[in-house]
Amino acid sequence: MQDSILTAVFLPLALAFIMLGMGLSLSIKDFKNIFVYPKAMILGLSNQLILLPIFGFALVQVFGLTGALAVGVMILAACPGGATSNLITHLSKGDIALSISLTAVSSFITIVTIPIIVNFAIAYFGEEGSIQLPVLETIIQIMGVTVVPVSIGMFLKKRFPILAIKADRPVRIASAVIFAAVLIAAILKERDSIVEYFILTGPIMLALNILTLVVGFFLATVFLLPKRQRLTIAIESGIQNGTLGIMIAATLLKNSEMTIPIAIYSLIMFMTSALIIIMASRKRV
Repeated sequence: MQDSILTAVFLPLALAFIMLGMGLSLSIKDFKNIFVYPKAMILGLSNQLILLPIFGFALVQVFGLTGALAVGVMILAACPGGATSNLITHLSKGDIALSISLTAVSSFITIVTIPIIVNFAIAYFGEEGSIQLPVLETIIQIMGVTVVPVSIGMFLKKRFPILAIKADRPVRIASAVIFAAVLIAAILKERDSIVEYFILTGPIMLALNILTLVVGFFLATVFLLPKRQRLTIAIESGIQNGTLGIMIAATLLKNSEMTIPIAIYSLIMFMTSALIIIMASRKRV
């Protein structure tokens, strides 16, 4: 019963709260950045929506991973950036407007791409016995815990701007605590096999994180984007919405094993994020 309450009630509510917090930092103006930074937006979205799933699929093939763990990798690769990427961009002095815009737009687009990629992964990696994601129902469910809370947050910011500003920091802190709780719960659920799972998927998730960060920065450099935008695109390419991934695996697919690669990636991305922040701080000194 506890697991059912956790995955069916707490996890979706936790994600909705985190997305509400992201909405408090958004405005219609942020979506206009699509036209202000067209090259940066197109490159950032291409990295996140196309290259990330391709890299995830390629690494799973190279490492010979199959079954639920392979599907878990693809779920993570299908997820958009989250509020965490905005925070990391802010702390590393990247282009926060671009970061928020990329996160917002990718969150809308992946509502459609997630069920397509995940269902492909379930069929391809031998998990036909798993629950398939019905596309329309999944779109509605993901909208309910992402787009709707973000829209409410944006409305509250416009209607009560002073309150939104005051609530921003407490909501960010609460979101971080909630995310940590979700992460710990996912790990504890599979604690008996966590070491084995880490050996199997840890190298893949580390390679995926580093690869997306490096390729994101490299491509932004090739396209001659400003330094702050290069940093932002790298972060948006490598920092994913792990909470959404865990919800898809645990709540929609009802498979706790699939959450393990996502939880491991979330731990890894926090470590690499810390390095990015430290390196960016030193360069400013």
